[in-house]
Amino acid sequence: MKITPEDVFEYHSRGRAGKIEVRPTKPLNTQRDLSLAYSPGVAEAVRAIAADPSTAYDYTAKGNLVAVVSNGTAILGLGHLGALASKPVMEGKGCLFKTFADVDVFDIEVDSLDPDEIIAVCRALAPTFGGINLEDIKAPECFYIEQKLREMLDIPVFHDDQHGTAIISAAALTNALRISGKKIEDLKLVVSGAGASAISTSRLYVRMGMRYENILMVDTKGVIYKGRTAGMNEFKQEFAVETDRRTLEDALEGADMLLGLSSADVVTPHMLEKMADHPILFTLANPDPEIKYDLARQVRPDALIATGRSDLPNQVNNVLGFPFIFRGALDVRARTINEEMKIAASRALAELTHEDVPDSVLNAYGLSALKFGPEYLIPKPLDPRVLLWVAPAVAKAAIETGVARRELNIDEYRESLDAKRGRGRRFRVEMLQKARAGATQRVAFGEGEEPKIIRAAAIIAEENIATPILIGRKEVIKAKLSELALSDFRPQIIDPASFEKIDAYTNAYHQLRQRRGVTQGKALEMMRDPNVFGPMMVKQGDADVYISGLTYEYPEVIRPALQIFHTRPGVKFASGVYVMIANEKIYLFTDATVNIDPDPEQLSEIAILAADFAGELGLEPRIAMLSFSNFGSTRHPLSDKVREAVSLVRRKRPDLKVDGEVQADVAVSSEAMKERFPFSAVSDANVLVFPDLEAANTAYKLLSTLGGAQAVGPVLLGLGAPVHVLQTGDSVDDIVSIAAVAVVDAQTRRIKEGLMA
Repeated sequence: MKITPEDVFEYHSRGRAGKIEVRPTKPLNTQRDLSLAYSPGVAEAVRAIAADPSTAYDYTAKGNLVAVVSNGTAILGLGHLGALASKPVMEGKGCLFKTFADVDVFDIEVDSLDPDEIIAVCRALAPTFGGINLEDIKAPECFYIEQKLREMLDIPVFHDDQHGTAIISAAALTNALRISGKKIEDLKLVVSGAGASAISTSRLYVRMGMRYENILMVDTKGVIYKGRTAGMNEFKQEFAVETDRRTLEDALEGADMLLGLSSADVVTPHMLEKMADHPILFTLANPDPEIKYDLARQVRPDALIATGRSDLPNQVNNVLGFPFIFRGALDVRARTINEEMKIAASRALAELTHEDVPDSVLNAYGLSALKFGPEYLIPKPLDPRVLLWVAPAVAKAAIETGVARRELNIDEYRESLDAKRGRGRRFRVEMLQKARAGATQRVAFGEGEEPKIIRAAAIIAEENIATPILIGRKEVIKAKLSELALSDFRPQIIDPASFEKIDAYTNAYHQLRQRRGVTQGKALEMMRDPNVFGPMMVKQGDADVYISGLTYEYPEVIRPALQIFHTRPGVKFASGVYVMIANEKIYLFTDATVNIDPDPEQLSEIAILAADFAGELGLEPRIAMLSFSNFGSTRHPLSDKVREAVSLVRRKRPDLKVDGEVQADVAVSSEAMKERFPFSAVSDANVLVFPDLEAANTAYKLLSTLGGAQAVGPVLLGLGAPVHVLQTGDSVDDIVSIAAVAVVDAQTRRIKEGLMA
């Protein structure tokens, strides 16, 4: 994936620097709040904890707080760059903890190469945390640090570099054995690599039943054998065996499995040819595996293959493990993460793969089907069910092995996890994954000379979201590609001034608009406007999607599109919707962009379009038609308009859940609705239909700016073709998100057209 330094620096520096912040979880609005939060009230909590330390889990954030600790001696694939340089990675780790399992993190970078000093720091800070995640600390020091801290502390200490790959790959191995019919106790394993991950993974395999004598571990000096002295340490010595094999090629002859945790291209096709029938190949070096996937598949079509890459089947990704392992451990207030808990996590992942895969997962990856087999040995990293399988399995193992301070009913615990799981965090990622299924869609950008558009187009191409087309002057765009360090990116560039089909476009546009005062000469002149030329590209079949608006006002984009395409069949009015992600929930706000003062007929159609769009996103629409009145509490022509629109929606679409007129705060609160208006069929609404553009536009902008909600949009609904509008000030990420939504829109239209045909 092509990511420029500018992309990285902008991502980390825009807005508040870095990727994390601390927010209070209790109100601090009044003097009473301050007295409860701090002096004098807080003294009661202090005395309670002093008398009974276990109450720290009740009165502080300890039970949901993990320390991510590093000294920067083994940063990703970059090596020893120091504690401060590791901070962006540790912040990123914290983001993953929060995003996938709602675990809070303080990242702690320790500026020391002395293992005992790191141990002392962690020991001194331990009262703050419910667990410690060691990260990017080089071997062999990492083994010593983890071991000592586990002995000293009564909270979980987990070195993810060691155990994450072990747990996830063990799940894949469990399922690979089921398919191949091989038994783990008979399996002959070759391990390429002898670092922390390789040693820990091999240890876990042994605990699962593999025999030490069947493991050949290979480092940069060759096979680790008894009697070898060069490059050895006590941890490698554990895997020294009696053998006359000395090279990786020697070791692989007749082997059943390769576990690659080393570097790219160290395995040749000839080596694979020597392996046993139906070999298991876990080539996990990242970003480039020990042997290229396609080459391995070509040489050994009978192999079961997993890699560390997201663009290949069976990705062994640590994010399937650590967030959910800590979630389960924290929720039972575990004293440690023991071997039984690790194995329980691995088994849960293996078992989940045998379950029917829901549409939400298929849609996220742009797949029509997915079932257990050679290309589906472990769950997908974005599968939201992993939380519901792994965390309860870990919690149960902790309880059964006596390391839990708190017992839970596991079935009730799983239900509570499901209830508080938020879809909002994953919406953008899921939309991007779904868009990748339509990577052949051609997205034309009207502002192709803008640096943000160029950078977004590069991401769209690299991430296989779509095929971007940049409209603009070729010499200008090529110069900016060079300035942006994107010389390797070679998008299709179309300059209307020299476009070979300009006459055909002009004639077609003239035919469309000749009865609206557009002459042939005027049509040719209009072709110089990207917001006319771009939609005509879609009309003429040279693009599938058109996007513009970064430097234009909204009407400048939508007006030509409506003139060329009108609205979709059966739709009278176009409208706009924002996808709002707030408090880990997804809401649709409509209409915030197109219709200024809709009448009841327009309002009903706006509601129906938004509901159908919600369905395309995988949401069950619950529509609230908003007003200043609750079900006739204040009679006024404005509230009467909304009530009439509700009746029209029910008449047109009796299948939809809709109610109103209702105030916004009641609409989004199931408790308030059930308490005050139990007759209503709608509570906890997710499609909010505002009475006019002024209210909708104000609401989404305030929620975005003051409420911290994420807005994706605007998304145009009801238009006769996939044309979508950006906003002035949109970031590169915003542009990519809109492009993904636009691609999904185009996909959905094609599917519907195919069904109708």
